[in-house]
Amino acid sequence: LKIFLLALAIIDDLGAIVIIAIFYTANLSLSALALAAVGVAGLVILNRRGVTRTAAYVLVGAFVWLCVLQSGVHATLAGVITALAIPLTPVENNGKTGSLAAHLQEHLHPWVTFLVLPAFAFANAGVSLAGLGIEQLFSPIPFGIAAGLLFGKPIGIFLFSFAAIAIGLGTLFVAAALFVIP
Repeated sequence: LKIFLLALAIIDDLGAIVIIAIFYTANLSLSALALAAVGVAGLVILNRRGVTRTAAYVLVGAFVWLCVLQSGVHATLAGVITALAIPLTPVENNGKTGSLAAHLQEHLHPWVTFLVLPAFAFANAGVSLAGLGIEQLFSPIPFGIAAGLLFGKPIGIFLFSFAAIAIGLGTLFVAAALFVIP
């Protein structure tokens, strides 16, 4: 179940990124994309050489982000590419052993969860927070968004899983042993 839910979350996020890249791309600049490719090559070189300094990835990642932004492609892709280049190999960091990716994830998680993601969601949805009052929070649009997230996603996951099992793309695994009381 954990593997299924993790894979579902990853595929859902990658699908959203692909949709953003396709439908929110305007006036493509090949020169800016070429510069972004140079930055991506730099990220790969940093990773292959075992560089574990956060500043190196932040600087090159910021360069890639700026180039992707100027290219006309949605800059979200730069973040994904930069994250994929951060090393997963364990290193000693301030007396702790772990990868640079795990270290960054641990330290950035609260900022991303409570600041970056909500700001990103509002900005990309075109929601203006100017003059926002309690009456706007209880209008039909916020309720529709909440209903879509609370009910639409679980219903969609259930229906997709049911269809995959029905046509033979997947199998049903019931972990009944987890619910047996000794």
